Amino acid sequence: MTEQRTVDFWFDPVCPYTWITSRWMVEVTRVRPVTVRWRVMSLSVLNEHRDDNPEGEWGDYMWAPVRVCAAVEERFGGRALGDLFTAMGTRFHLQGDWGNLAGALADAGLPEEMANAAESSAYDEAIRSSHAQALALAGDDIGTPVVSVTGPGGERVGFFGPVVSPAPAGEKAGQLWDGLLLVAAVPGFYEIKRTRVEEPRFDLTD
Repeated sequence: MTEQRTVDFWFDPVCPYTWITSRWMVEVTRVRPVTVRWRVMSLSVLNEHRDDNPEGEWGDYMWAPVRVCAAVEERFGGRALGDLFTAMGTRFHLQGDWGNLAGALADAGLPEEMANAAESSAYDEAIRSSHAQALALAGDDIGTPVVSVTGPGGERVGFFGPVVSPAPAGEKAGQLWDGLLLVAAVPGFYEIKRTRVEEPRFDLTD
């Protein structure tokens, strides 16, 4: 019998490539015995000590969605967080609707008043703690998403990415997952990278 695996997936909902990778991860759960634990991290935290703001005018907004995510996780748990991420990603990246956090909550079957967390710093410590866990596994010179699986010795192994666009579907999604497990089993494996040459694509490919 194939081993059931749990993957931790850290995300900031505003990142388009993170959204695409998350849809790959959802596909993986359909073709492999994998359960996803959705976790929050923050591009705002990642970039806060930089002299420049790589997110430009979006930098001031970016705390809002992740704060709402953290509030939902604390009150309703990880499954609700995953549902909200799907709702946010659909509105943000597929519909271009960036401002209606209450609408995303409603789409996920969650109380719209949870949107009030967007303007509160009450969940910032939880965000920073979760973010730090991702960096402890994958290093501090990375971005979002971070994916973590169990290595051959039982230790957790974390990677930035995979960054993939468009996301593979069906068995091809499973094959990419199989490849991730293979590299995670190599103790000295750190990085494969090439320059992106296209804008993010949100469709799935067979």
